[in-house]
Amino acid sequence: MRYLSLVLFSLVVSACSRLPYRIDSGHHYIQKEGRESRPWKLVWSDEFEGSELDTSKWSRTPEGSSDWNRHMSAVEPACYNLHDGKLELIGIRNNDTIKDPRPFLTGGIYTKDKFAWQYGRVEIRVRLESSQGAWPALWMLPQTRKYGNYPRGGEIDIMEHLNYEDSIYQTVHSYYTLELKEKKNPPHYGMARIDRNAYNVYGLEWYPDKLVFQVNGVTTFTYPRLPAVDPSQWPFDQPFYLIVDQQLGGAWVGKVDLQQLPVKMYVDWVRVYQ
Repeated sequence: MRYLSLVLFSLVVSACSRLPYRIDSGHHYIQKEGRESRPWKLVWSDEFEGSELDTSKWSRTPEGSSDWNRHMSAVEPACYNLHDGKLELIGIRNNDTIKDPRPFLTGGIYTKDKFAWQYGRVEIRVRLESSQGAWPALWMLPQTRKYGNYPRGGEIDIMEHLNYEDSIYQTVHSYYTLELKEKKNPPHYGMARIDRNAYNVYGLEWYPDKLVFQVNGVTTFTYPRLPAVDPSQWPFDQPFYLIVDQQLGGAWVGKVDLQQLPVKMYVDWVRVYQ
């Protein structure tokens, strides 16, 4: 019996040693050092095959005070739908402004306090609908306040789409880019053309020294870590969580045309590798 226990213990230890990550704080997947040149291993995913949102992985995004979440609703069921293995995040015209005075509402989800990771690869397969004022986004924020309040912790925008454009934006924000205004050393954003009527896979490969943005497996923009600049240029050495949302309105995207609602983002799957 003791021999069998030792064998089982050895197998468990061996299996753990092959994992590409260590877990910190219960849900932070920290990629082990020296794995940058090794094959990716799937560590977390959602294929949206069920009839309900998996709340062990996601939370619905609540209303906030910023442009991006000012019209989010975590309680309006019409902003969410799971159908045929796709999650639909929907921007709708609000027909009950007595219950909620906002003229339009929209749906979003995030992994905050449930799953965050440091270094690795994320891919999200989505199809976008277009309308005036539509601003769907796939992006990441820091799980903790290692460097203080926003924007010191940084922001990684894997994909943002505006209105009816045939391109998407991939951007890095930080204290360095927003407060110190260092947006060209190095360039902090890129654009990539897409077929906005088709499903596309938006990806990010995150290394200790660079962020590599992709569309359908093709590299579209790279943001490197630079030596000999202000340290705030690289707050990307901490766990980040993922946000997927169908945003509406704001200073950047412009006024929403209520007659063009509803508008949807169809999410096929989300996969994270390390």
